[in-house]
Amino acid sequence: MSAGELPFFVYGTLRPGEVNHGLFLAGRTAAVEPARLPGAALHDGPGYPYAVPGGHGEVAGDLVHAAPGAYGELLSELDRLEEYLGPGHPLNLYERRPCDTVRLRDGAVVRAWVYVPAPRTTPGAPIPGGDWLSRRPVPGAPRTP
Repeated sequence: MSAGELPFFVYGTLRPGEVNHGLFLAGRTAAVEPARLPGAALHDGPGYPYAVPGGHGEVAGDLVHAAPGAYGELLSELDRLEEYLGPGHPLNLYERRPCDTVRLRDGAVVRAWVYVPAPRTTPGAPIPGGDWLSRRPVPGAPRTP
């Protein structure tokens, strides 16, 4: 990875075990490690979440490092998935922004790309705890009617 190639902070359907992880990241990553995005809140969307900057919460996710030689392709594929057409484009669903505050498990802080809602996007209700994976039922947990 060159100095201009940032890792990606993913927090929804691109996380391990989620539908888009295998579709978009398989074979294109060198490493995926747990991370958190402080100063943001996670909001529900139509089948995917939005990390909304601001506030005192934090969003759980993973830091994705592109495999050697795969960065350009990965960047293009993620931009396509996230409906990001360029900075400030009026049809963007998300904006891709560099963020200097992604925190790793060991406390290290790194710079990474984060997709945040574009101005035309209206996020849904906050997701308590800031973790997209928490919305899934726990295997073996009792079901309520």
